[in-house]
Amino acid sequence: CDMIEVTRLNGVKYWVNPHQIETIEQNPDVTLVMLSGKTLVIKEKPDEVIEKIIAYRRKIANQEF
Repeated sequence: CDMIEVTRLNGVKYWVNPHQIETIEQNPDVTLVMLSGKTLVIKEKPDEVIEKIIAYRRKIANQEF
């Protein structure tokens, strides 16, 4: 899958393309700002999102084409 899972504050799970995340803000809720300008307020902490992005990139780096 070319997406990472995040959870909105209401508990709804979303999958986002990690290549489309422009910034991660914490003020106090964690907000993903996408390249499109759309924002997603999520439950995960910034470190969790970063770990998911790293795991995703490791996964695609190890795929055979």
